[in-house]
Amino acid sequence: MQASQHLDIVEQPLMVCKQARATMNQQRPCVLWLTGLSGAGKSSTADLVTAQLHAAGHRTYMLDGDNLRHGLNSDLGFDAKDRIENIRRVAEVSKLMVDAGLIVLVCLISPFRASREDARKLFDDGEFIEVFVDAPLLVAERRDPKGLYKKARQGKIPNFTGIDSPYEAPESPEIHIETSKLNVNASAAAMIEFLRSRKYISP
Repeated sequence: MQASQHLDIVEQPLMVCKQARATMNQQRPCVLWLTGLSGAGKSSTADLVTAQLHAAGHRTYMLDGDNLRHGLNSDLGFDAKDRIENIRRVAEVSKLMVDAGLIVLVCLISPFRASREDARKLFDDGEFIEVFVDAPLLVAERRDPKGLYKKARQGKIPNFTGIDSPYEAPESPEIHIETSKLNVNASAAAMIEFLRSRKYISP
C-alpha cells in the first residue's frame, strides 16, 4: 500500500480491478486526449466518435473543457497557472474513468506540452492517446463558431490561445488529424480506425 505524499493516508486496496472492469466492458480502456486551437474541431469530432462508439455498444464518456468549466472547474480562469490546474483536474478525472474501464474522450485546448506530458504520466503505457486536432490559426479564426476570436481581437478576452497566449503543438501525437483537409466524418473515422487497429475495440 502506498501512502500519500501530502497526508498520512494509506491507499485502500480494492477487490475489483481495472482489468476486471475492462474485461466486462469488452474493450481496452483509454483516454483520447484531443488538443488543438479553439475552433479546430475537437468537440464536434469527439462527440461524433462518442456517438458512434456508443451505438456500437462501447462504454464511453466525453469530458469537454467548456462543459467542465460550468462545474468542476468553474473556479478557474485562463491564466497559465489556472490552465495547468484545469488540465491536472481533468487528467485525474480521466484516470478514474479509465480505471472504471471506459474509453474517455477529453476535449481541451491544453496549450502547454509539459501539462499534456504530466497528464500522460498518470496512465499506464498505451492508455493515453494524444490526438492533435490540427487547424491553422487562420482557419480556426475564420470558423470562429463561438465568436471568441473576434472578442479576443477586440481585447474582450485576455489570455486567448493563439492570440495573446501561446499554443505548443504536439511533437509526436499518436493521432494527427488535419481538420483543414478532413471533414468531421473523416476525422471521426480516423480515430475509430486507430482504436480498431490497436485493438482498443473489436473490429
